[in-house]
Amino acid sequence: MPGRNQRTGSKRLETIIAQLAVAEAITEELKAVNPMARVGAMDSIRSRAEEIVLQDLIWEDDAI
Repeated sequence: MPGRNQRTGSKRLETIIAQLAVAEAITEELKAVNPMARVGAMDSIRSRAEEIVLQDLIWEDDAI
């Protein structure tokens, strides 16, 4: 069973991914027109979102 921090981190990750996808116009239409471009864009977004969440956790832990 995931801990509270893991659930919070996962929710934050999914929120950031969704926000970045909207900001970068990564749509279902792109998926239909150029699926490989969408996969590449979403991989990039996920990597950046993971870095953001990890940085938030590191700074949060340092503040304690």
